[in-house]
Amino acid sequence: MNENTDVTLHDYSDEELIKKFPGFENKYIRVNGVGIHYVEGGSGEPLICLPGWPQTWYSLRPVAMQLAEKYRVIIADLRGMGTSEKPESGYDKKTMAADIYELAIQLGLEKINIMGHDIGGMVAMSFAFNYPEMTGKLIVLDGSHPGAEMLQMPLIPAPGTFNEKMDAEMPYAWWMGFNQVKGLPEQLLEGRFHLLQEWLFKYVMIDESKMTGLERGVYAAAYNDRESIRASNAWYQAFNQDIEDAKHYPKLTMPMLGIGSYISYHYMNMGLPYVASDVQVVGITDSGHYLFEEQPQQVLDIILPFLAS
Repeated sequence: MNENTDVTLHDYSDEELIKKFPGFENKYIRVNGVGIHYVEGGSGEPLICLPGWPQTWYSLRPVAMQLAEKYRVIIADLRGMGTSEKPESGYDKKTMAADIYELAIQLGLEKINIMGHDIGGMVAMSFAFNYPEMTGKLIVLDGSHPGAEMLQMPLIPAPGTFNEKMDAEMPYAWWMGFNQVKGLPEQLLEGRFHLLQEWLFKYVMIDESKMTGLERGVYAAAYNDRESIRASNAWYQAFNQDIEDAKHYPKLTMPMLGIGSYISYHYMNMGLPYVASDVQVVGITDSGHYLFEEQPQQVLDIILPFLAS
């Protein structure tokens, strides 16, 4: 974020960044009691896209323009993300899915395709669980709905597995615990969120150079204040409620596509068939967690035929 002193926070504003999304517009709407920012472009069947942590709507840039050639693409900042509002509560994925449901209703959409990455994948799955009649096709990338298996994640890494890059066989995601802590992360990270972000990108990407300086600056700015850190950590602090909600959901029946990086493919391939009856899981094993940035063409080559089928 500090690489170029000529770059200002203005350069990271929605108004400036949308200029890099030809054919898209910034929009703001109030749904489910919260103000949501989204961008929209293209025409055709609606495809709602939900980003993850620690990113914003801008993370869809590597694939958005190609998707918009065939679909009406709507990329929403989740509650607590970017310039969407950051209320004190409502960060369980069922409530966040209700935000997206009301967004779709207000836009007059009867049925949507929905795609989510990371936390966005959790919300996308919750949408499908809670609004199956409105869900055409479901796509999740490196993120699926929280389940009881999360409770088995290790506090201490297995010997030899916590190195410069995340270990696919024994992944150690210590931030899952760190983000449970209330109050302290805001104090530690306010004004220096880029330190966590830079470490994370290096750890979970195969080629972290694929995350550009501008992208890093956008996300560092988006998470650099106390309210943004508090709100995004609340996505993680709601996992226990999400796990409880998952116990009561029926199996998904709409067509579902899971795309996993080298970190997540094995786990998604094992887990998704338990919760969905019409699911295909594809691995992009030469990519780390941030698939849109590392392997955008492979992502498009998988997503577009699935949506068209």
